[in-house]
Formats: sequence, structure tokens, C-alpha cells
Amino acid sequence: MRKLILAGLLAVACATPALATLTAGEAAPDFTLKGSLAGKDFNFNLKSALAKGPVVVYFFPSAFTGGCDAEAHAFAEDADKFAAAGASIIGVSGDQLDRLHKYSADPAFCAGKFPVASDVDGKIATSFKLAVSTPPAGRKDNKGQDLNHVIIERVTYVLGRDGKVLATMSSALDKLSPIEHVEKSLAIVEAQKK
Repeated sequence: MRKLILAGLLAVACATPALATLTAGEAAPDFTLKGSLAGKDFNFNLKSALAKGPVVVYFFPSAFTGGCDAEAHAFAEDADKFAAAGASIIGVSGDQLDRLHKYSADPAFCAGKFPVASDVDGKIATSFKLAVSTPPAGRKDNKGQDLNHVIIERVTYVLGRDGKVLATMSSALDKLSPIEHVEKSLAIVEAQKK
């Protein structure tokens, strides 16, 4: 019981207040970030990705944490379905690049199926109107490592080829689970293909 209460307190302490996210029809800010794909360096540019089709930009709090791990795994499992709909996926967090190299290659998480990018100062997240915070002292990930990077609220944007927001999913505002972010994103990009 004590562990359950402590876990609940940590979840509340790490929750980030939601700002006014970008809404349907708004133009998403262009960005370029360094990231990782299958454990290797990867450079992501939104404008270049949009030239190929819709893009799902999902912001997540931290690699190697419960909800984020489930979300990454679900995106990896459905990566072929997103590709078949002509869409690409990019995960963005405040994690340092060395952590993302491990995360992106791990078969339990990204499994080398899509890139994740490092927004260490939270500037890109802020440009997308997202809350960025620092974790409480002593907060650790599932591997026992201290979380010493910015925490970005969990929000997923589905962007059309024109760079405008088709849909926004927010865990804080919409009360969606990490898995629901993936399911709803996939349904939206598949509907765009029809």
C-alpha cells in the first residue's frame, strides 16, 4: 500500500500543467532536431517529413517510464500501418541523445521502427504550446537512473501535408491513455488516405 501511495504522489508531483495546445487548423512550427533511429544518429526536419505525407509528432515525458514505454511500443507495433497510410512518426522528449539511442533500438520500446528526437531545452515543445517542467529531485526511471532532463507533457499532434494540425490529443486535457494516442492517430491518418 505504501508503494502505491508513493507512486501516486510521484505521478502527481511530475504532472505538468497543460497549456493551450495547438488546435485543428493551426500551422505547426517547423523544427529540426537531432534524434535516434534504431540506436543511430538521425536528423529530423519537419518540413522534409511533411513533403512525404502526414506526420504524427508525439511529445512524451521520458524514455524508460511506464506510460511512455507503452506508447513507444504501441507506435512500434503499428509503424507499418502508419507507413501504409503514408504517414511518418516522430517522438520528441527532453531525454538526452544517449538515452534515446538505447530507447530507439530496444525491441521492447521503439524497436528501430521510428525515430525519437531530443528537445533537451524544451524549446520545440514550448513552440508547440506545451508545458515543460523539471522532475522532482530523486525521481528515477524504470532502470533506476535519475531523471535529470526536462519533462514535456504528453501531447500528440497529427499534421497534414500542409503542416496544419489535423488533430491534437492531450493526456492532461482529453484524459487519453498513451495507447489511445496511438490508436486515434492511426485512425486519423488512415482516414486521410481514403
